[in-house]
Amino acid sequence: MSGSQPKRLLLSGNEAIARGAVEAGVRFAAAYPGTPSTEILETIAAHTEIACEWSPNEKVAVEVAFGAALGGARALASMKHVGLNVAADPLMTISYTGVNGGLVIVSADDPGMHSSQNEQDNRHYARFAKVPLLEPSDSQECKDFLIEAFALSEEYDTPVLLRTTTRISHGRSLVVLGEPLPLAPRGFVRDQAKYVMIPAHARRRHAVVEERLVRLRDLANVTRLNRVELGDNKIGIIASGVAYQYVKEACPQASVLKLGMPYPFPGHLVRDFAAAVERLFVVEELDPFLEDQVRALGIECTGKERFSLLGELDPLAVAAGVSGAQPALPPEPEGLPMRPPVMCPGCPHRGVFEVLRKLKVIATGDIGCYTLSVLPPLRVMDTCVCMGASIGAAHGLEMALGDACNVVGVIGDSTFVHGGIAPLLDIVYNQGTSTIIILDNRTTAMTGRQDHPATGRTARGDETFRLNLQAVCRAVGVEDVRVVDPYDLEAVEKHVKAALAHRAPSVIIADRPCVLLDRNALGEPLTVDEELCTACQTCLQLGCPALSLGAEGPKGRRKARIVSELCAGCHLCARVCPKEAIQHAAGGAS
Repeated sequence: MSGSQPKRLLLSGNEAIARGAVEAGVRFAAAYPGTPSTEILETIAAHTEIACEWSPNEKVAVEVAFGAALGGARALASMKHVGLNVAADPLMTISYTGVNGGLVIVSADDPGMHSSQNEQDNRHYARFAKVPLLEPSDSQECKDFLIEAFALSEEYDTPVLLRTTTRISHGRSLVVLGEPLPLAPRGFVRDQAKYVMIPAHARRRHAVVEERLVRLRDLANVTRLNRVELGDNKIGIIASGVAYQYVKEACPQASVLKLGMPYPFPGHLVRDFAAAVERLFVVEELDPFLEDQVRALGIECTGKERFSLLGELDPLAVAAGVSGAQPALPPEPEGLPMRPPVMCPGCPHRGVFEVLRKLKVIATGDIGCYTLSVLPPLRVMDTCVCMGASIGAAHGLEMALGDACNVVGVIGDSTFVHGGIAPLLDIVYNQGTSTIIILDNRTTAMTGRQDHPATGRTARGDETFRLNLQAVCRAVGVEDVRVVDPYDLEAVEKHVKAALAHRAPSVIIADRPCVLLDRNALGEPLTVDEELCTACQTCLQLGCPALSLGAEGPKGRRKARIVSELCAGCHLCARVCPKEAIQHAAGGAS
């Protein structure tokens, strides 16, 4: 950097990973948005020297990044932890083929399930795929470790897994910036025995993977990514990632073995550290990934009997685990109501779920904002597993229950592109009759309104081909494809009833953009005429945050009130009001 002092910025872990991509000379990056990883590609998109894209799903992101690496360019694929399940197929075999340019895959895990359907520990994927794992513990390491990961990838001819967690991804700390590396792609070198994984080639490549693992294990014992911080030798603690930060805060005097490269496991380094302390603790979130490997060496340690398998740790839990005391619980705030997440005022999904509730259908659900329909007062969604599973589950229920099954599969537009096309084809191919509703709000809403192939915009906002969802559904063989405005409750109910009665596959596309794409698109706020309101509270069953309880009405029930600052003017509440008591502020029924 120019000047006497290097430039420092306060960056989140995700922003620091993006900065690391710039400094590492990355030429291509791909991702599918998912909290807590989304901001990595969003930040990279601001750097025009890096080609980047939102991929339809994580499998595609890794495969395209692999192709870029084959061309000799450094390539990055990022995703949340469940996304690596989708990308595991190429990962397992890319471990065999190796790379040309460096290839790094970022997995952002979510201990505590802040925005996820499970809290799996993706450190296991490194062991499963037999690839090196790096785990940064702050934003500076996010940048530095990514650069190191690319060097490892190219030196050892392997994909590298960089694992973060929610606190590392979203926490901020100072980062010292460096200069970008001006790297040109190496170019593709044809090597069929290395890159074409027919069984004869794969058998030989497996031997290469095992030999590479031995060399990587030797590296793990000496790399600067793993370091010993000697303190009081009465207590020694092995930790990595965010758990290291908790350990340093809770036990500042303890000796610590910080594992920035926890896999391959540095057995010799761990033995030496264990021999230097009187009592050994292993502090890690989720699974006993490190602890099991310590015990496999025949070393006694204290781990998951003191530190929970569930959720996140914190300094209080670490201090309590080391001391053997019960962890102190933070005081509960008094007098505060529960505030569960809700769909936004004016959300176009709300009308669809109001109709599904009225019709008392089984609603198999998917991943997205609409999953919030499981919460009161709607309480509609009956399943949620993974992206695309709503369509497969609907078909399976139909296969089990036949005509007795009144089921509708519900999926978002981005999620349909991600994993819904194949199960829809399965319904058609196997002569099913399921009804599927695609909630097309023209964005990937829950992760912050990112684009996808059906929005017609790229990761940088450039106009591009827009996938026609109606045409896709017809192309896989669905003849009954309907488009409906989800704010038109009568039309939604009519089409759902007709589709359920149709003895062949049906798709209903609820077509309205996310209200956050244009907050002023719907109209003026509405108001409640207290003279007409009978306090039936029918409108409150929509679960709209703009609706609340107002003045007392008949029999002690409270009348409805609309918070004008929140109201988006979608008119759903006016459409369900039996007394036409909800009107424009200027007067006149809506």
